[in-house]
Order: sequence, then C-alpha cells, then structure tokens
Amino acid sequence: MLIATLHEAGLATLTHTPSPMGFLRDICGRPEWEKPLMIVVAGHPARHATVPEHALRKKPLDTIASWL
Repeated sequence: MLIATLHEAGLATLTHTPSPMGFLRDICGRPEWEKPLMIVVAGHPARHATVPEHALRKKPLDTIASWL
C-alpha cells in the first residue's frame, strides 16, 4: 500500500532488497532483534522520465501464480 500511495501522490519509487540487510540495522543503530526487509527510495521523477518498454509488458497471471 505504501508504494501504491506514493505513486498516486506522483512520486517515483525504487525498491531494493539486498542480502544480507544487517548493514542497514547497524547504520541506523537499531537493536539486533529488528530486521530490515527493504529499502524504498521515493522522489519526484525527472520532467522527461519515461518507463522502459519492457517494464510495461506483463506476464499473464497464470504464468506467475498457481491456485490451490
């Protein structure tokens, strides 16, 4: 919902899920029991930014999901 809301607000997002993420916990000075999951960068896109053509082509749902 966060990413969808940011997009609706006109912001561009970039997600990154490096492995391992422990470095982020250390940088932020958080306790060991907290585990970061994802880095989300958000901001206004450049005036003439475009989406790459291949990003607009989506696989059919039955190709990427299975139903029980």
